[in-house]
Amino acid sequence: MADKKTKQRVEYLRSELHRHNYRYYILDDPEISDAEYDRLIGELIMLENEYPEFSSPTSPTVRVGSPPLDKFETIAHTIPMLSLDNAFSEGEILNFEARIKRNLKIEGQILYTAEPKIDGIAVELIYEDGKLVTAATRGDGFYGEVITENVRTIRSVPLVLTGENNPEIPLYLEVRGEVFISKKAFEKLNRKQEQKGIPAFANPRNAAAGSLRQLDSGITAQRPLEIFFYGLGKIDTMVPETHGQILSMLKNMGFRINRNIRAGIDMVQVLDYYRQLYEKRHELEYEIDGIVVKVDNLKLQRQLGFTSKSPRWAIACKFKATQETTRILDIQVQVGRTGTLTPVAYLEPVTIAGARVSRATLHNEDEIKRKDIRIGDMVFVERAGDVIPKVTKVIKSLRTGDEKVFQMPQSCPVCKSQVVREENEAATRCINAACPAQLKENIRHFASTHAFDIDGLGQKLVEQLVDKNLVSSFEDLFNLQQQALEKLDRMGPKSAKNLLDAISESKKISFSKFLYALGIRHVGTHVAKLLANHYGTIENLVHTTVHELISIDGIGPMVAKSVHHFINAEENKNTVERLLESGVKILYDDSIHASGSSDLNGKTFVLTGTLKNMTRNEAKACIENAGGKVTGSVSSNTDYIVAGDKPGSKFEKGKKAGITIIDEETFEKMIGKQI
Repeated sequence: MADKKTKQRVEYLRSELHRHNYRYYILDDPEISDAEYDRLIGELIMLENEYPEFSSPTSPTVRVGSPPLDKFETIAHTIPMLSLDNAFSEGEILNFEARIKRNLKIEGQILYTAEPKIDGIAVELIYEDGKLVTAATRGDGFYGEVITENVRTIRSVPLVLTGENNPEIPLYLEVRGEVFISKKAFEKLNRKQEQKGIPAFANPRNAAAGSLRQLDSGITAQRPLEIFFYGLGKIDTMVPETHGQILSMLKNMGFRINRNIRAGIDMVQVLDYYRQLYEKRHELEYEIDGIVVKVDNLKLQRQLGFTSKSPRWAIACKFKATQETTRILDIQVQVGRTGTLTPVAYLEPVTIAGARVSRATLHNEDEIKRKDIRIGDMVFVERAGDVIPKVTKVIKSLRTGDEKVFQMPQSCPVCKSQVVREENEAATRCINAACPAQLKENIRHFASTHAFDIDGLGQKLVEQLVDKNLVSSFEDLFNLQQQALEKLDRMGPKSAKNLLDAISESKKISFSKFLYALGIRHVGTHVAKLLANHYGTIENLVHTTVHELISIDGIGPMVAKSVHHFINAEENKNTVERLLESGVKILYDDSIHASGSSDLNGKTFVLTGTLKNMTRNEAKACIENAGGKVTGSVSSNTDYIVAGDKPGSKFEKGKKAGITIIDEETFEKMIGKQI
């Protein structure tokens, strides 16, 4: 049985990993290195395996990541794009094979496919009738951002499947690949950036990620993006017997496959491949941080299956990190959305594995004390996985006596309010809910796609609204005046009106999105849906107990306590009440379900034009709650196009394709909505 200290450690690790997932995937502003994240997740996996009573379906070990940014439409992956477990030595690679043999109960030889682990961005491309129709990022593994137009600009992406030895092209195909920028192209890109007076990119991966997420695909087209394809999602034809044969099949269809992949090799050859690539990685045209090893036989893959976060038949084998020495010039504290204070080391700039490094996270006060890090110290800094820097060790023999011991501030560096550190927690937090540092992030979260989905309310505008004291709470958004908005930078009468229209349209919101928007600690989109489905209304949720929350499949003790604490805090009750008074209308299941709504189950809709009697958000909620889904593009999978006033190109495309087009009145009858 575990003691109280172990339980607290598990809860702390989960809390930190959830926070780091949010910063990495949503804010695109990570605070820790990949290696440190791997260490934390590895420790949590070890503890959960050793103490199964602490297991929770909402643990970061179940689902790494959190939901996509609010800049693009989102799409669900038919087959989740799960992350891989990591190995950091040859011994751990051998342990991987031992686990496989133990699970399969075989002693004979197993063959593998090994490939370079390219430091890029994973994407999924969907082809229908041999034509590219949709492309999406990996996102959180379950939902990705739709980036079709940007991917179309990548020259190595086939828009139509052909190939020299063309097999029968499947009617439906999901193929996965890694988008990257080569080393030479990256250097050239940065020279252009500097010539234009624009800050250079930190590394090729950041450049590739930023290029893929441009709203203007014209900008993406100017970036030297490339892609290698490495696997399948869903396909409507028979697949070969091995992963190596899948790669050959994809190559025959016209997909670019990495020439350094080795298929059908045994473990001795895998280890030799690992050593060879480690030695020649700097000679390759692109950045890699290890290799990926997969069981080659697809039947064995199916037998091995998946854990809740990773396939059992594949592993990422990372190379040792690259280290350099530099000096810590200063330590400054940043304040995150949850109020957590994070110390960051500002370094004498140093180049590590081709990237210029000037900052490194120090995580928390305990980490600084444990490593005895001081301002002025010479330190080892490494880019674990060749990506994100961290301070690994102080060179105490080089101390001069002028180094300064760092002290965590007793007040918030942003709002000057008191900070506290709870017992048994490593994090120090600002307790002022109105702290501008937290408020800005909270407002951005509130307005994001999976929350109120307020179009046009981006980071810079949120900063202005808070800095100009126009917004100091969620409900202030619904009381903004056009005259005040017009005075903001880059905001004229038209922009101000568009924003107010978007805010007004967002007032009708599903219960799950409303819960997610509140920013309850540990409540992501999945947990929000669990709560909405179980309780039905906000009134029912307010009167719940921790015991009842824990009884919900998918909600563990930590999440239950967080939710219960939040809904019982008077200030949060007041926030909900003020939002409702500001005109927010929560769409509960009983207000959007009707007897005819089951006809929508499994159907795909596209909305175009302006609807008179409901907002697009409300229409989307009606469809999704009735079991249908809404996409942003017309394809052969589209069942209905709902056409409002002044429909756009989707209307014409659907008409030519013979897709059923319905008006708003017909749509209302389908969903059983009484207007």
